[in-house]
Amino acid sequence: MPGLPHLRAMQAFEAVGRCGSVRRAAEELGVSSGAISQQVRRIEEHLGVALLERRGRQLELTSWGRVYHAELSKGFAQLAHAGEVLARARNSRGFVISSLTTVTNKWLGPRLFEWTAEHPGAPVRLVGTEIEPDLTRDNVDFRLYFDDAPRHGHYAELFTDCILPACAPSLLQGRELTRPEEIFDYPLLQISWMESFAAHQVPGWAEWASHCGVVPPPDPGGSALSFALSSSAIDAAVAGRGFVLGQLAMIGEELASGRLVVPFDLRMPLSVPYGLAWDRASLEKPMGRALRDWLVAQGRRQAALCTR
Repeated sequence: MPGLPHLRAMQAFEAVGRCGSVRRAAEELGVSSGAISQQVRRIEEHLGVALLERRGRQLELTSWGRVYHAELSKGFAQLAHAGEVLARARNSRGFVISSLTTVTNKWLGPRLFEWTAEHPGAPVRLVGTEIEPDLTRDNVDFRLYFDDAPRHGHYAELFTDCILPACAPSLLQGRELTRPEEIFDYPLLQISWMESFAAHQVPGWAEWASHCGVVPPPDPGGSALSFALSSSAIDAAVAGRGFVLGQLAMIGEELASGRLVVPFDLRMPLSVPYGLAWDRASLEKPMGRALRDWLVAQGRRQAALCTR
């Protein structure tokens, strides 16, 4: 078959199929009904099949017409979306960053105050969600993900976090622990993520003890209070409710302020890394590449802390 028919002919047929009549298609496209009919005949001649047929006064798509129209509709929808993406890249000065709720609250959010202070003309909106967005269709510029096989097209690995036991100073009541096994004398807080992250679940107390060579009781963590969000478990530990196996990156603020302490720096790395994904169009926004590079630099800095 020779090359594509004229785009106007494709557009005319798509409008007829969607509007249900030549007249309404002509009104939508701002041309005469005769022009629409001529373009439809042109594309039928090119394809060698009848796309429309009359049944009484009604104009209907043939079986070939329905197949062809369905594919054309997808193409024109994609063309319209391309314009939206370009408009967003050219006209918007703000950015949307999506990440897991705990990452938003405990790691990314505090760091972004630095970015917004230095770049007041490039505001950022944070979205905390466990659902992976479609960066193009969901109008998300950047996504911090937790996976070793990201589904995004443009991404960079940031850091692999580690867990270690932490608690509020008040929980110890002035007692100085001498052996890691003494941690199990205190209430334990457990993190159980949602099912979609089951393959990358944060290790529990038994796994941590085995990795670090700590002798656990028969059922470590068996009676622990469980939380679906790491941030909720961290907040409970700050409130003095027990020990938490906190991710180092997520308890950094609490450690720096003294709200949490780590009696024994026994670390267990997580099985998968955190990474940053982006929509290519977002890099064309003013300050888009600068924000991407800044986020990557923050991740690299965290990676250095996690490997100490």
